[in-house]
Amino acid sequence: MNIFFLLAPFSVALGLAALGAFWWTLRSGQYDDPAGDASRILIDDPEDRPA
Repeated sequence: MNIFFLLAPFSVALGLAALGAFWWTLRSGQYDDPAGDASRILIDDPEDRPA
């Protein structure tokens, strides 16, 4: 039973840290243009080819 008092707050803190990291990625604009990023990989750019 003593381990419960150690692991329960640890798991709550870990969950809050994950939520905070997700919130930080939302605020920093990581998910602003998912459609553009997905289509950018399909563009055949001649400048990207090796010489």
